[in-house]
Amino acid sequence: MTGVTVVAVDGPAGSGKSSVSKQSARELGFGYLDTGAAYRALAWMLLDRGLDAANPEVVIASLADFGFSIGTDPDNYFVKVDSDEITEAIREPWVTSEVRLVARVAEVRAHLSNLFRSIILGIDKPGIVVEGRDITTVVAPDATARILLTASEEARMGRRSLELVDQSAAVVGEQLRSRDRADSRVVDFMNAADGVTTVDSTELDFDQTVSAVVRVVRLAVLRATHG
Repeated sequence: MTGVTVVAVDGPAGSGKSSVSKQSARELGFGYLDTGAAYRALAWMLLDRGLDAANPEVVIASLADFGFSIGTDPDNYFVKVDSDEITEAIREPWVTSEVRLVARVAEVRAHLSNLFRSIILGIDKPGIVVEGRDITTVVAPDATARILLTASEEARMGRRSLELVDQSAAVVGEQLRSRDRADSRVVDFMNAADGVTTVDSTELDFDQTVSAVVRVVRLAVLRATHG
């Protein structure tokens, strides 16, 4: 795909994809791309404009006017739609509840996958860690390193509950399961495809998980370099 090292990371909600991928990018000196932010930003735009995210035709039409931009430096991460800075806003519950509606539309996934590939091609670092739901199989199936980052449902619920302190464990758990169910209709993010390395973080803390991912990447780079 490109001369830089591409690291593709898939995994379910609450598996730590974003935080682990961002820190791994820092340690490797790579860029970082949070693909889920694009789906969230599109949902935010639809809500902000009072458009019906449940109508696939409306969602598809909105892509022509989707002025999305994102920071790929792990130490200067931002998300914008046109001039609106929405880095924090896209994590609000009212946006989260709408993301599944845009993510299920095949035309949206195809459009955004092309956008992600263009971002990868334009990276000005020696590599980039790209994380999301279908990165190892659709966005970057030829990535140097392809990783499925997963954890037990109990572990994922516990981690997400710590992030969302204003919501009960029951609510967080149902949101996580609902998100997994909705996304699983579109892409298989729970099972590693051929050639994808699984990193199970159920029994690992954050630093150990980052170390495990970095090890997989460095080994993949060695293999790619020396055959």
